[in-house]
Amino acid sequence: MQQKIIILDFGSQTTQLIGRRVRELDTFCEILPYNKYPEDDSSVIGVILSGSPYSVHDPEAFKVDLSRFVGRLPVLGICYGAQFISHRNGGKVEKADSREYGRANLTMFDAGDPLFKGFEDNSQVWMSHGDTITAIPDDCHVIASTANVKYAAYAGNETPLWAVQFHPEVFHSLQGKQLLENFVVGICGSKQEWSPASFVETTVQELKAQLGDDRVILGLSGGVDSSVCAVLLNKAIGKNLTCIFVDHGMLRKNEFAQVMKDYECLGLNVIGVDASEKFFKDLEGVTDPEQKRKIIGRDFVEVFNAEAKKITDAKWLAQGTIYPDRIESLNITGKVIKSHHNVGGLPEEMHLQLCEPLKWLFKDEVRRAGYQLEMPERLIKRHPFPGPGLAVRILGDITRERVRILQDADDIYITHMQNYICEDGERLYDKVWQAGTVLLATVRSVGVMGDERTYEHPVALRAVTSTDAMTADWAHLPYDFMAKVSNEIINKVRGVNRVCYDISSKPPSTIEWE
Repeated sequence: MQQKIIILDFGSQTTQLIGRRVRELDTFCEILPYNKYPEDDSSVIGVILSGSPYSVHDPEAFKVDLSRFVGRLPVLGICYGAQFISHRNGGKVEKADSREYGRANLTMFDAGDPLFKGFEDNSQVWMSHGDTITAIPDDCHVIASTANVKYAAYAGNETPLWAVQFHPEVFHSLQGKQLLENFVVGICGSKQEWSPASFVETTVQELKAQLGDDRVILGLSGGVDSSVCAVLLNKAIGKNLTCIFVDHGMLRKNEFAQVMKDYECLGLNVIGVDASEKFFKDLEGVTDPEQKRKIIGRDFVEVFNAEAKKITDAKWLAQGTIYPDRIESLNITGKVIKSHHNVGGLPEEMHLQLCEPLKWLFKDEVRRAGYQLEMPERLIKRHPFPGPGLAVRILGDITRERVRILQDADDIYITHMQNYICEDGERLYDKVWQAGTVLLATVRSVGVMGDERTYEHPVALRAVTSTDAMTADWAHLPYDFMAKVSNEIINKVRGVNRVCYDISSKPPSTIEWE
């Protein structure tokens, strides 16, 4: 049975980072809403409670019955998790005199406690809380302090319970990974058996058992996720997989033909469908981003369903849904960040069961699985691309001319990025998590070309660095590269007379503009 760490999400922006750090320790973990702790799951070896935007004193603060796991399994509370445990067990949590935010150093820690094994003196940690613990439960003892926070960490006297008011999951806690390893491996006893190789082997066997001789249909997008999903399924069921690649007209320049060629090389059975006319007609005059996504999602299902009906013996629909897709689409506060094209269930008329082989993987884990499957590097290293395509990179309504402008500009940008070799010999494209061009179609700017005044659109270039898209920083692109790209776009792309660069991080911005 596969070992598992449960991470209970109380709404923190860094909950997914906890998950990533645990996975980096070759240990499977599952992020669940704070109130969805699983009953009678013998594979669980430990529980982590995340931070939260709430104070423990807020009436709407998220609460959990700690008795379900405290005392039964090793537990680690982080920030709000630490405060909630203290608050519920006779300790005291009060508003701090000033918000404790930023770097701090552990002026004291218990080197004999297993949570701090291997820690260095004055180890740097990252604080981010408005409340602070001023008293801990009677059956606990302090195990770390900073200059301003007496109870930076505490532990149970007899119970396998640990709690920290700092965030070990973030980069600025320099030995944070060590702390999580001490908990997950040293305390919980993880055998560290989660890996791309084990995932591929296990998943192929599970797919064979789940699908048997049934026919499966997969909607391909050309991206890393659906491509790895297709190869994984092909390895499991071979000829019983039929892939459908729908061209909605808003792919990158020449992408449909190139992707179809790549899929043939992988030995996949792929049906290509050009449905661009339908999508453009239905998107005419629509400017709201969420409405665009819904129309494209609806049309995709209609086109896909029409093709799927031709495969009369199909019983399953496979999707390349990955873990962040599911987490981002609906957080625990019930607020949708954005609807995702792979999330939302199946229309009843399709009468198909859903198969999502990658639903537990983060993006970099999908890529590692791709390498394990010996897929071509050019497919594995492709930047993420939104399912609705360039429709969500055009501000305003969608027209064929606007898509043409954006395709041409984006092709220049991405081609130069793929060809630019950095000083360390690596392609600039491979240093960037995701890059793309945005057409500000609702904006016009004045320019001069030759002796003529122009009044055309600006485009914004976007490039970010990230590990899983849950958080991202803007990429510091070389000036000579940006100058060359800007010059070529303005000179060669009719309809554009200004190029900007987006220097927003996520959060508070998102990677895509819409």
